[in-house]
Amino acid sequence: MTVFASPAPLLPEILALHGKWKGDKPALVCAGQWLSWRDFSDSLNRVANALDRHGVGQRDHVVVLMNNGIEMVQAMFGIMAAGAVSVPINLSVSDAAIAGMIEDSGASAIVVTPPQEARIEALRASLPEKVKLLVTTGTGNQDFIGWRDFLGSSSAATPAVTIEPDDLLNIIYSSGTTGLPKGIAHTHRGRRDWAYDLGIALRYHSAARTLLTIGLYSNISWVAMLTTLLAGGTLFVHESFDADHFIASVERDRITHTAMVPIQYQRLAERLRQRPDADVSSMQAMMCCGSPLHESLKQEIYQRFNGGIIELYGLTEGIITTLDPEEAEGRWASVGKPLLGTDIVILGADDRPLPAGQAGEIAARGRISMPGYYNRPEANEEACWRDELGRAWLRSGDIGRLDEQGYLYIVDRKKDMILSGGQNIYPQDIEAVLIEHSAVNDVAVIAAGSQRWGETPIALVVLEAGVEEKPDLIKAWCNQRVGKQQRLADVIVVDALPRNPNGKVLKRELRKQYAERQYS
Repeated sequence: MTVFASPAPLLPEILALHGKWKGDKPALVCAGQWLSWRDFSDSLNRVANALDRHGVGQRDHVVVLMNNGIEMVQAMFGIMAAGAVSVPINLSVSDAAIAGMIEDSGASAIVVTPPQEARIEALRASLPEKVKLLVTTGTGNQDFIGWRDFLGSSSAATPAVTIEPDDLLNIIYSSGTTGLPKGIAHTHRGRRDWAYDLGIALRYHSAARTLLTIGLYSNISWVAMLTTLLAGGTLFVHESFDADHFIASVERDRITHTAMVPIQYQRLAERLRQRPDADVSSMQAMMCCGSPLHESLKQEIYQRFNGGIIELYGLTEGIITTLDPEEAEGRWASVGKPLLGTDIVILGADDRPLPAGQAGEIAARGRISMPGYYNRPEANEEACWRDELGRAWLRSGDIGRLDEQGYLYIVDRKKDMILSGGQNIYPQDIEAVLIEHSAVNDVAVIAAGSQRWGETPIALVVLEAGVEEKPDLIKAWCNQRVGKQQRLADVIVVDALPRNPNGKVLKRELRKQYAERQYS
């Protein structure tokens, strides 16, 4: 029998076909520059062929240490087209952490933007011998090949490589603010399927005009990049987030989609209160993830934007749930249900599944889960739970519960949980109360030492601009509204909370800072 169907194409082929059939349609816009789909596709092939010309072959690993911009998108997706593996690194980490990730990833090449050249130059003597190629998008120097020279006369023809579905596409490191994080590996098949399933859940389409304001090394940005590019839409990239710049772009460019974290939505909401005339009517779907979105802020965003907001709970490792805007009413604190093709379970302390209503560790399985941490067999085993059928589920390290209808509610991070007098206290429950205080702009609850209970909760709060409120009054207000075991031992007013570039509060830094505090 004649068979006409061919295997499902991987992302490099899909993007190349967009270049063929979408031609002059804008694919990428940044700082006044734009590339059509035809030019974008050609540029990826040129990067891929330039890598081959400089000795970086298929399945080699390439570190990407770059500021947001057109060249960063070209570099990461050109590496993909070459069949090599991109390793995008968080710009906020220390030089020591960068060195550790370069070595851990087994990279043979590094691509940087000019602001990052000095960091690699400082590490030059200690870089692994395997690193043979250093490229900058600038003009170049004695250490780096400049972007123009790197590309040279490289062909825009399709690279002569055969990429297999289970070949690695990229490695994204889990953190990097302290110590050496784990490299989360993703395959070509996994990333393609991830983009398909997320594209449905987040409502992407070929007319999507997506605004990216988070570092493109982040998996949050990869959500928006892959879903938009898979659908053949247009990416608008900002180097960083600014509420006024964001609003101006929505108005001018008729942005339809974005992916941001709660602190960005908070800053956006604050600015929009001062700009009631701002035209944000083009926005169709806004994704929020990284940490829980407080109910009052979520409701405010719903009221201001026609499409509402799709809250996503997820791990780069491959656990994802989403709450559809149509289902948010009456369950504002929920993060929804599992992504298409994904299943989740709540595990008790004995690793047995728990019924609805009980809190435990979230675990998941599905086709979007990572194949594993790069070169970390012990971490893979630690992250694995096997059911009665012997199937492997990915542990999240997060505490959650399911309601009777199957909607997931995040209780807290397992490592952030406070154990006070033998009782589990979840900081997020207390934070959800404190953020409703009219004087509180931002809050984090952490554990402090207690002579009586072992641990006790304390709150670090950032006050609203121009507001003065005594910490003891905030504490009393909160303690009247929480359970006896949840009562705060202290409220400390701070200027700001430490956050990573994705907006997540770095509670480990706060715990370290207040480790010497002891309460009765």
